[in-house]
Amino acid sequence: MLAPLRGFHPAMSMPALSVLDLVPVRTGQTSAQAVTSSLTLAQRADELGLRRYWFAEHHNMPAVASTSPPVLIAATLARTRSIRVGSGGVMLPNHAPLIVAEQFAALDAIAPGRIDLGIGRAPGSDPVITQLLRASGAAGDVERFPQHVQDIALMLSPEGASVQFTSGGEYQVKATPAASGSPELWLLGSSDYSAQLAASLGLPYVFANHFSGQGLERALELYRSAYRPSEQHPQPRTFLTANVVAADTDDEAHDRALPQLRMMARLRTGRPLIPLETVEQARSGLAEAADADEQRLIEAVQANWFIGTGADVAGRLSVFADRHDVDEIMLSLVAGSYDTEPLDATPGRIRTLELLAG
Repeated sequence: MLAPLRGFHPAMSMPALSVLDLVPVRTGQTSAQAVTSSLTLAQRADELGLRRYWFAEHHNMPAVASTSPPVLIAATLARTRSIRVGSGGVMLPNHAPLIVAEQFAALDAIAPGRIDLGIGRAPGSDPVITQLLRASGAAGDVERFPQHVQDIALMLSPEGASVQFTSGGEYQVKATPAASGSPELWLLGSSDYSAQLAASLGLPYVFANHFSGQGLERALELYRSAYRPSEQHPQPRTFLTANVVAADTDDEAHDRALPQLRMMARLRTGRPLIPLETVEQARSGLAEAADADEQRLIEAVQANWFIGTGADVAGRLSVFADRHDVDEIMLSLVAGSYDTEPLDATPGRIRTLELLAG
């Protein structure tokens, strides 16, 4: 018989599960193979009854292929039946609000009632790439972020938005000519700013716990205590993200976590980014480097991750959700691959889902 899970009570129910996908690219893998892997994972998430599947926006990173959430969302919609699909998130300062509204209105027309539009304020890349993304001058005004969020919400609504001119004239703008509904808008962030803005606008909010975990309690408290009810959302609504690796054994789970842990250590120390290592490459690199600073970083990072057998991780996720009063956890599936595993699949990520939701 299994020993009781730490802090887990039988009466606790497993929260609803969702997926956040950065479309990881491992050594020797092409972008096409990485995307194929993620689309297969999305199909499995749909089959297992997960609630939603979101794609992040990142640019010019060798280990990340999620550069264009709307494109990946469209491809996922074509391969799934019922799971909600969306962005986690579109980095709004990189885009003109009208373009974002039009893209997601088109996606909602393809799959009415299944689209989430998660919006973030960060650039999703380094300063050089950020400058290139904003070269047209159509976006990039971070100071106008709150207004741009509201503009998108209005343009996505069936009624549309009104542009007022100083001369007194008015111009109607709609993201699509005859909307019957609109995507669900979420505000994303990892700071007090995003929590307070979501509360003031009456929008659902997601704290990027998978990124660092620091400030989670404060952000949720700010959001819930300052929430102003809106017509669409009379109550505050939120869920949590988490880095997760589940496997049939604890040793395998920690093996599969190592490539992403080493990648996070590279990010934190400013070293050049590379494609994601395989498990064997990560083991070898860690042994050869014998870097005490890297080891300390890895230990610090994984303290906020959920790594272990399916039963252990499921129990800890239930405790985590209960502690923060949420009914949904969005999994950032960070299981790496072994050398012998196919390049167009991610068995470790699929197995994590099966163990937690199967």
